[in-house]
Amino acid sequence: MKILQGQIWKKGEEYYRVVERERLSVKYKVMTDPIEGEGFTHLVTKKEFCRLIKGAELLTEEP
Repeated sequence: MKILQGQIWKKGEEYYRVVERERLSVKYKVMTDPIEGEGFTHLVTKKEFCRLIKGAELLTEEP
């Protein structure tokens, strides 16, 4: 599976939206409501992001 910009993942009560994807890092936003879009932005490595979303459900997928 590929991590793409704009994807929204749901794990528990939190939503994770990929804001920016680079070669070795991912900038994502943690939200409680994906429609509002209010939340905090974090920058982590791809490996850390994959560990974070392990077991999460992909809600959207960009073409």
